[in-house]
Amino acid sequence: MTPSLTDLVKIFGRIGLLSFGGPAAQISLMHQELVERRPWLDEQSYLRALSLCMLLPGPEAMQLATYAGWRLRGVTGGMIAGTLFVLPGAIVIAILVGLYASFGDLPLVQAGFLGVKATVIVIVLQALRNLSRKALTDVEHRAIAGLGFLSIFALNLPFPLIILAAAAWGYISFRGDVNPVQAAPAPKVTGTIRTCAIWLTLWLAPLFLLGLTGQKLLSDLGWFFARLAVVTFGGAYAVLAYMTQTVVEKYQWITTDQMIDALGLAETTPGPLILVTQFVAMLTGQVTGGASLAIAAGAVALWATFVPCFLWIFLAAPYLDQLATRPRLSAALHGITAAVVGVILNLSLWFGLNVLFASVPEKSWGPVTIPLPELNSLNPVALILTLIAGVLIFKFKFGMATTLSLVALAGIGFHFL
Repeated sequence: MTPSLTDLVKIFGRIGLLSFGGPAAQISLMHQELVERRPWLDEQSYLRALSLCMLLPGPEAMQLATYAGWRLRGVTGGMIAGTLFVLPGAIVIAILVGLYASFGDLPLVQAGFLGVKATVIVIVLQALRNLSRKALTDVEHRAIAGLGFLSIFALNLPFPLIILAAAAWGYISFRGDVNPVQAAPAPKVTGTIRTCAIWLTLWLAPLFLLGLTGQKLLSDLGWFFARLAVVTFGGAYAVLAYMTQTVVEKYQWITTDQMIDALGLAETTPGPLILVTQFVAMLTGQVTGGASLAIAAGAVALWATFVPCFLWIFLAAPYLDQLATRPRLSAALHGITAAVVGVILNLSLWFGLNVLFASVPEKSWGPVTIPLPELNSLNPVALILTLIAGVLIFKFKFGMATTLSLVALAGIGFHFL
């Protein structure tokens, strides 16, 4: 069944407004809307598309929406579906940045944010648990996860290098039938080249223009998030440590506390969690040059982050039948996913240490550098709030939005005590 553009806008607008709860909830919502409630996609097409989106860099749920729109109404449908998946959350993020910039330093607000930060620790741990159960099914993948953790935690190796190494190992070490199953004929190469040229130009030309016109901050933001878009395998959690390292330590655009606040607020909005890039960019612009620069920075971050998602889908979607029959690619993806588990473990420790302790100096032994907290700087209120968040999420199965709200209120309550 081919829906009208009006129906497409209506349904994907609804999906965009209701897409809370991270990629698992978003993928489930789309399955309900596109497969169960209306005969727009069949089960096998949906699952093959999901596998493709997991193989590509970028937010898999947004790319799945883009693929579904493309499958139903071509490039126009893909652009409508992908844009509507992101737009509601982007609007909410813009509003939150304005409120945060105006009121974020008030003691009462900071008390609430302590509850948000404590909850973020548990949310990341939950993501780590869920992903590790699916990804670490044998000794080899557990070893990859362990090496990924040590590489970024102790050796500070770049995240893209870790991902490439894991993918290469998975591809090379694959054992099994490497002969592809016969699939449908591939699309014409000329169409692929044309698609690549159009979307690469759309994506990168504005970033070059920013540099040529002397907009250094906007250019730096754009190129950083463009690089990030290429290595965002395994979801936003996987690149947050790399992103934090760059925006906090290298560029010093925002502080560690502001980065944690950004993630906590991004968790409360609809749409992909990678919208945290917009929050970081807008906050950087707000601090540097006020509201007008914040709006421009947010637009640049959104462009650099999400335009490549359309590029990946419009390039790869016509080849889906061929990609689905390549077992070595699947093995490379499994290697990446295992490494991502180790990277998210590093992120969990980083968040936990920086929320629970006021002082976390780094100690070096040759190439090894490890953050070691000063035990006397422990914040007991933060520890209690983290335990409360853990009980609500793991024992009582509360959702993220509910837990964030309740623990933020608990933080405010401790402030008055």
